[in-house]
Amino acid sequence: MGKNGSVQSFVQNYGYFALIILSIVESAMAPIPSEVTFGFAGALCTAAVTGHAQFSVLNVIIIGTLGSLVGSVIAYELGRSLGRTIVDRWGKWILLTHKDLDAAERWFDKYGSISVLIGRVLPVVRSAISVPAGIAEMKRGRFAVLTLIGSFVWVSLLTLLGKAAGANWDRVSRDFHYAQTPTIVAIVILLAWGLVVRVRTVRRHLGSAPARGRHRR
Repeated sequence: MGKNGSVQSFVQNYGYFALIILSIVESAMAPIPSEVTFGFAGALCTAAVTGHAQFSVLNVIIIGTLGSLVGSVIAYELGRSLGRTIVDRWGKWILLTHKDLDAAERWFDKYGSISVLIGRVLPVVRSAISVPAGIAEMKRGRFAVLTLIGSFVWVSLLTLLGKAAGANWDRVSRDFHYAQTPTIVAIVILLAWGLVVRVRTVRRHLGSAPARGRHRR
């Protein structure tokens, strides 16, 4: 609640500037709840919260969409430029190899478009999808277009929801949080399961390597 209150205070005090900063930073993988940012901004498009309309719906959607695109492109370019370098230096510590990156690239070639598009409207995933897309070297133009579309849908949904809620935004925000909690839990469980499987695979690989070496000698 403290984080949500800080975000709302920042938005209310600094207006469109706050929306620009928050949308960019959140899409660059910072743990900032976009539903609070744009839902509350939507509520501020009415006079119910402060007695006057602080924002316009159109401006919020445009700023939020473009800011999300900028933040996503930053994360994408970091993944694209540093991904293989990180694997070279710290691959064994983060359980990644160049073979994994090649497999990810093939997977993104087949399913990257739908992953980026849908990922932009899923909690947790929407902030994280840009980096693996960059590491897999998904085509920049396709990534940008899909990110723009997904971000537009997400920001528009939240802004209009906040506007409809008006003065009741705090209650709607809590309900929205409760509704998305199962999705977040499911994603965390899947990530944990994937990590366990990955650790076991790496351990088997490391355990079999010496044996193969002795056999060759």
